[in-house]
Amino acid sequence: MRSIPLGNSTLQVPVVAVGCMRLNSLDAAQAQRFVQGALDLGANFFDHADIYGGGECESVFADAVGMSPSVRERLILQSKCGIRPGMFDFSREHILASVDAILGRLRTDYLDVLLLHRPDALVEPDEVAAAFDQLEREGKVRHFGVSNQNPRQIELLKKSVRQPLVANQLQLSITNATMITAGFNVNMENDAAVNRDGGVLDYCRLHDITVQPWSPFQFGFFEGVFLNHPKFPELNATLDRIAAQHGVNSTTIAMAWLLRHPAHMQPVTGTTNLERLGDCVRAADVHLSREDWYAILLAAGNTLP
Repeated sequence: MRSIPLGNSTLQVPVVAVGCMRLNSLDAAQAQRFVQGALDLGANFFDHADIYGGGECESVFADAVGMSPSVRERLILQSKCGIRPGMFDFSREHILASVDAILGRLRTDYLDVLLLHRPDALVEPDEVAAAFDQLEREGKVRHFGVSNQNPRQIELLKKSVRQPLVANQLQLSITNATMITAGFNVNMENDAAVNRDGGVLDYCRLHDITVQPWSPFQFGFFEGVFLNHPKFPELNATLDRIAAQHGVNSTTIAMAWLLRHPAHMQPVTGTTNLERLGDCVRAADVHLSREDWYAILLAAGNTLP
């Protein structure tokens, strides 16, 4: 699969990441087939979090991939920490303990990437910096990033953190595209002009931070998948029309829509269906025209001023 650098690092990653949030819904044989099938597709970047399945997803993955030193060399592993029951926690102690637990479940000595999951209102940047320094010094984490953070929150961390923040995982899809559409409506008196994220997309581009869209096929906050949903007839008709022109299906085109953006994003899939994952991976070879990209955006109900 086509690859891109992750942020301003030297780490080259596939343009489509495999999300492992639902891996514990599979039995052992199904999980092994899915993970090995992903590797056969060239999708060797796996996104985890310590809260996925209460940690079970990471253990299922390690079993499914048959983790060993030789297998580990083929993988790029990312995980996230910071969410606890009823709170968010970016304390030094929690970050360090979380990473040790993640490494134990994944049966590996290091993570390629660690992301801080959701912003902690009580964050002390010096504590995060101390945790990152220790993890880097001990060889447990090679690259660091964030998830669901706006520019000011990232700048606050950078006040103390010396490692580059290479990724920011954010909700983004054709139907959840305020990160993009707010840019059309600067200085307008309409709802689309409301800046909900501090201009995070432009900020990430300016600072060489890779945007990792999560839930790339969802509408709302986990309300459902827009593909073939009766709520979006025009969008699905447009996706089907463009898909036919490229000889692929609408899943591939919806993923290609994200990849077409010049921010060089790395979408994170959520499927445990190997065929659907293959459809997502095929998007790496599809280049949408400017006309088709905008047609898809408008078909989802977005408007231009």
